[in-house]
Amino acid sequence: MKTKICIAGATGKMGSHLSKAIAETADMTIVSALAKNYNQQDLGTVLNLKNIDAQIFDDIIFALKKKPEILIDFTHAEVVKRNVIYAIQEKVNVVIGTSGLTESDFEEINALALENGVGVIAAGNFSLSAVLMMQFAEMAAKHFPSWEIIEYSYDGKPDAPSGTANELAGRLAKIKLPEQKVPLNNVVGKTESRGANVEGTQIHAVRLPGFNNSCEIIFGTGAERLKIRHDAIDPTKPYIDGALLAMRKVNGLKGLYRGLDAVMKL
Repeated sequence: MKTKICIAGATGKMGSHLSKAIAETADMTIVSALAKNYNQQDLGTVLNLKNIDAQIFDDIIFALKKKPEILIDFTHAEVVKRNVIYAIQEKVNVVIGTSGLTESDFEEINALALENGVGVIAAGNFSLSAVLMMQFAEMAAKHFPSWEIIEYSYDGKPDAPSGTANELAGRLAKIKLPEQKVPLNNVVGKTESRGANVEGTQIHAVRLPGFNNSCEIIFGTGAERLKIRHDAIDPTKPYIDGALLAMRKVNGLKGLYRGLDAVMKL
């Protein structure tokens, strides 16, 4: 029996590639899709894929009526929370690949998932190199006093900082906060030039043509410097395998799991 999937953002850059990848698996099938356009149209026809037979809806309420077991969301920050909340209330497991959720959002999602007995996996980045970057950064934070994050993405990305950078800052905050010789309220000039402070870490978001998604963290002491960097050369391929893994892991979980590596060994 194949696991039934609903894809939110199915016609977008990531969603369309993921739809094709799911259609080629032996253990999953798409039963409904969510997209801003193409309401009531067939996803296979829209994507020109013969092995997909699923209807597109413009509201999560209707997409969930097809009784999926898992919702995977690759939409955008304005709608992801609503999609996730509705899915959890319908006792549908969720994989979140969309950035823009806050820590308070995640706390609410975790509580609701535990209440309804479903699993949620939220990953700021599904790629293997991004997962390793975060793990290496957690190791380095124990030995370096200071660090900052620079993340890069294409000029059309609306949210900043990226989900990858936010997740990395959150992880490091659980270890310790970086030292700042000059507190932000003592900066002379433009305080915003120091970047956004996310859980104690300064993050600088670059948005320019020519980037897909990259993130680097720079650690420093008075005597040495360490850079750890993840680069997505292809705009979609690094994330497909990780997203498929997350969907295979989420069934049977209860509550929220942050980061792909949180479930890789389960």
